[in-house]
Amino acid sequence: MNNYVKYSGLGIQMIVIIGLFTFTGYKTDQYLHHQVQWVTAILSLAGVFVSLYIVFKSFKS
Repeated sequence: MNNYVKYSGLGIQMIVIIGLFTFTGYKTDQYLHHQVQWVTAILSLAGVFVSLYIVFKSFKS
């Protein structure tokens, strides 16, 4: 049961990290009036990498 709680928490953490990075990129693109939303794309990809790093780091410990 303890592993289930740990890994479901990781999933929620991944969703929150990716969501925050994407939301920040979206708001930045809106503020700067970009036609193509490059900041959203770059920050959402960065959020995926950050969340994967956290997941891999938690598997090591």
